[in-house]
Amino acid sequence: MSTPQKVAIVTGASQGIGAALVNAFRERGYRVVATSRSIAPSDDPDVLAVAGDIGSPETARRVIAEALKRFGRIDTLVNNAGVFIAKPFTQYTEDDFAAKMATNVAGFFHMTQAAVAVMESQGTGHVVSISTSLVDHANSNVPSVIASLTKGGINAATKSLAIEYAARGLRFNIVSPGIIKTPMHPEATHAALAGLHPVGHMGETSDITDAVLYLDGASFVTGEVLHVDGGQSAGH
Repeated sequence: MSTPQKVAIVTGASQGIGAALVNAFRERGYRVVATSRSIAPSDDPDVLAVAGDIGSPETARRVIAEALKRFGRIDTLVNNAGVFIAKPFTQYTEDDFAAKMATNVAGFFHMTQAAVAVMESQGTGHVVSISTSLVDHANSNVPSVIASLTKGGINAATKSLAIEYAARGLRFNIVSPGIIKTPMHPEATHAALAGLHPVGHMGETSDITDAVLYLDGASFVTGEVLHVDGGQSAGH
């Protein structure tokens, strides 16, 4: 009896960590549904690109519906889409707050709720969400209260979901990165950003994909916050 090919959904999949995750899952033989606001169609028949605003519940419904229509199942959801705005607390604007709540919180809520409904009917599934080490290790050099507010909420929600669904075959975990080399960080900033980590260098996208793939195969791990942050969460 053949084993069905697994299917992963990756949000924020057009660049950086998201694009690396799409490639990593494909290398493991997964079919992938890749979504972001500006995702381009893929030439790979086992990659389905679905464009949309992750903060909209309609996007979540469409991603799930198209995933099931094309591939027939959903095994893993990676909530990777996120907005990071570092500012002194009193300088955040209403637009800053609205943007982060839409992408970081509403995106997590709608995508996870829609995916879990499918996973529950299958009796198996895994949700991994990408957070930030700043939730557990605040840094006065990087004032980011809204990141802590939104991603910290996702950390807490993940533990709650892990317990709610533990007996029903579903798992929920977090990968909490430090600063990763992606297009959002110009090379001229790398030396300064490297110094924010006890190990003295930034992380690579492969560090995050390795962590996600580990958790995806770790059937006895749920409710975990896995720090991949060069020692930031341990201190300085």
